[in-house]
Amino acid sequence: MDSNYAKLDAKDGNFRFKNQSLRLIPPDHDNGYLDPHNADDLEIDDGIDLDDLPLIFGEKKSGSGIYGAVFNLTTSIIGAGIMALPATMKVLGLVLGLILIFLMGILSEISVELLVRFSVQCKATSYGEVVQAALGRTARVLSEICIIVNNAGVLIVYLIIIGDVMSGSLRHIGVFDQWLGHGFWDHRKVVILIILVLFLAPLCTLDKIDSLSLTSAASVALAVLFVIVAFVIALIKLIEGKIEPPRLTPDFGSKKAILDLLVVIPIMSNAYVCHFNVQPIYNELEGRSPSKMYRVGRLTTIICVLVYASTAIAGYLLFGKDTESDVLTNFDKDLGIRFSTALNYIVRIGYVFHLVLVFPVIHFSLRQTMDTLLFEGLNPLSESRKRCLALTIVLLGLIYLGSTMIPNIWTAFKFTGATTAVSLGFTFPALIALRLSKEGSSGLSRAERLLSWVMLTLAIIVSVVGIVGNIYGIKSHSQ
Repeated sequence: MDSNYAKLDAKDGNFRFKNQSLRLIPPDHDNGYLDPHNADDLEIDDGIDLDDLPLIFGEKKSGSGIYGAVFNLTTSIIGAGIMALPATMKVLGLVLGLILIFLMGILSEISVELLVRFSVQCKATSYGEVVQAALGRTARVLSEICIIVNNAGVLIVYLIIIGDVMSGSLRHIGVFDQWLGHGFWDHRKVVILIILVLFLAPLCTLDKIDSLSLTSAASVALAVLFVIVAFVIALIKLIEGKIEPPRLTPDFGSKKAILDLLVVIPIMSNAYVCHFNVQPIYNELEGRSPSKMYRVGRLTTIICVLVYASTAIAGYLLFGKDTESDVLTNFDKDLGIRFSTALNYIVRIGYVFHLVLVFPVIHFSLRQTMDTLLFEGLNPLSESRKRCLALTIVLLGLIYLGSTMIPNIWTAFKFTGATTAVSLGFTFPALIALRLSKEGSSGLSRAERLLSWVMLTLAIIVSVVGIVGNIYGIKSHSQ
């Protein structure tokens, strides 16, 4: 039968309506059905929005909005890493430190966009799937191991920080000691276990990342509160002339200073790694499309760069050469201004709550990846409540044990930053883009190809320098 309707044009997995018209297509039992609710498979030219076609597409599928996705992605980035940035500024100096914060933010945003573009091209639903499409099965397993090691390491760091702040450490007094004096709360292991059971475990049992949008928004607000308070304190002390002039450039005056410089770069590269959560957030994005996710990534990068730069400057100005690897522990002493005690409590307790709210977002992708690696081929984790709870309990138990064995966050960040973090944030995205651009329509421009090679080269250099620096540091301490 003749028809005046134009046909659907399928190219590289994306359907486009030609001449803004549509004809009915019978179900194809061999190749599957066209799913009109999947916005990945539908791209309408000439500015037509899916929302303008309710009779064709039915009710709008529920999911996360732009800002919910921004909060979740921002929470994936702004966690414990922010606490290590003032210490990196102490090593790098203000000028180089700020340059690296902006540079790493820009490169990370580019790598996220490349990851999204090629995930859509090969219809991947997880980080591991797009790695497999580009590099094969072995590379997928390796990437999933990197996610597990990286996320588990980050969550261990969160518990260490929470324990140090609330129960104290060798050189710093804890909040509970200041409030209640000595007691069982002096023991970090006990405090961490109580917080893990009462607060973290209930949030970690949620099986959709969109369910954490509100807690992510609250965690971002608490991080901003920390930045504002720290910046205001630094500004007041600067005006009163109570701050020593900061160093602007790196210190090359001793072997220890050079060694610190070698290991601090991987920590900086670790600061923006959120790539393991990009696909889960994209999967639950309402009316998802690459352009929407690009917007999410750019808004997230702007927020994180501003927060990181402000925190690094304020923390370093406040404490100078005495800046700890976890700057939160510096807030247990008199700051030299009015209401110092109250501000100390606001900063430390507020950031502990921030980490409690960030924890389940990082745990979500850790659990998903572990399930994929161990139980590939079974029904999705969201459809198996028992498997979800069992994995959650096992992972939380292992993370708790890790937090009792690793001494401080600097140790954890040095190793994850030089290995898994740089691989997830730069190595794999660059290799994916360079490989898949040859196979589909989403080719790279000359500038994008150059940036991909720059990211890959940078990742290799950071990994080699970081690993060598860490090994040399261990040998120096042992001697």
